[in-house]
Formats: sequence, C-alpha cells, structure tokens
Amino acid sequence: MPLSYSSEGCLRVGQPAPDFTATAVLDQEFKTIKLSDYRGKYVVLFFYPLDFTFVCPTEITAFSDRYEEFKSINTEILGVSVDSEFSHLAWIQTDRKEGGVGDVVYPLVSDIKKEISAAYNVLDPDAGVSLRGLFLIDKEGMIQHATINNLSFGRSVDETLRTLKAIQYVQSHPDEVCPAGWQPGDKTMTPDPVKSKVYFSAV
Repeated sequence: MPLSYSSEGCLRVGQPAPDFTATAVLDQEFKTIKLSDYRGKYVVLFFYPLDFTFVCPTEITAFSDRYEEFKSINTEILGVSVDSEFSHLAWIQTDRKEGGVGDVVYPLVSDIKKEISAAYNVLDPDAGVSLRGLFLIDKEGMIQHATINNLSFGRSVDETLRTLKAIQYVQSHPDEVCPAGWQPGDKTMTPDPVKSKVYFSAV
C-alpha cells in the first residue's frame, strides 16, 4: 500500500500521520510494525540518519533509558532510519562502549526503501538519509508537534516529554492553553481577551 502524502506535498501539524507497515527490531527479533496499530496511544516517532554513527546512539539510548516515563503517560516510541533490520540488529548487539546502542526497549524501524522518510518529508535526497525529524502523534493518529534538526546535533528527551505532556493536558482541558515553558503543575491560561488577564496578572 503506498504511503499517503498531503495534497501540497508538505506534512503539517494537525494532519493525520501517514500510516506505514515496516520491519522493526525489538527484543533482538524482527517484527512487523504498523503505525495504526498504536491508535489509542500517543507516539513519539523520530527519524535518525544511520546506525553506527555518532550523535544517533546518544539519542537512541537516551530515549531508551527513559522509556518508562513515556510508557507511564500512554506513549510509545518508534525510531526510524534508512538502515536494514539486519543493521539495526547488529547495532543493538553492539555494546554501548563500542558505539552500539545495546538492548533498546522500543522498536527500531527499517525504512530501507526510504518511503517512510519521504512521506514525513525528512528525507535528505542528496545524503540519502533522514534528517532528525521528530513527530508527536496523538491517540487519534494526528500529528500534534513536529521538529526537524540538521544532521549534526541531537534532540532533547526532556523537551520531548514536556511538549508531550502539554499536548495531553490541552487535549484533556480544551478550554485551556499552555504558555511558553509550561510544565505539569504550572498555571495555564484561558484563551480569551478578558480571562487571559487572570494568568498575566498572576505572573
């Protein structure tokens, strides 16, 4: 089944996340992963350039080490690169001290045909790899947040968690919005010219 693209060829927040079916490695086994199977959960879908590189293992292990924090808020993590599942497996079987990632606790998805990266508009055609795209997808399969980094610098697990919690908060409190830097427990705001002054007067 071909992957879906937006009508303008540019994926944006508020649109359905393109579904895909692909082979992934989890628990050192090959598994078939379908994005739509995660409906009802939030998903952190992140792309990285290649296995056995430099910045990538720092991101993958950071997300793995804090997986339980995501799981506790009904969220799953999927990592994607254009490597084969065999490369993913070899990387997982390589110790972290040797540049590997060890036993990652979430699936690493193979996008060897580069279709998923293209559908999410993160494929660098000159380099032939994915940029560091990160998409937060809600329980209904809608993209709520998207960032794309260039190849040479990594992403923040803390900021991913913070943004995810803000998304979940406003979805469960539709009459409120979260100001800049919002953390759980902080004051929110009512998006109204008069009622918003309650927030501004308090800060």
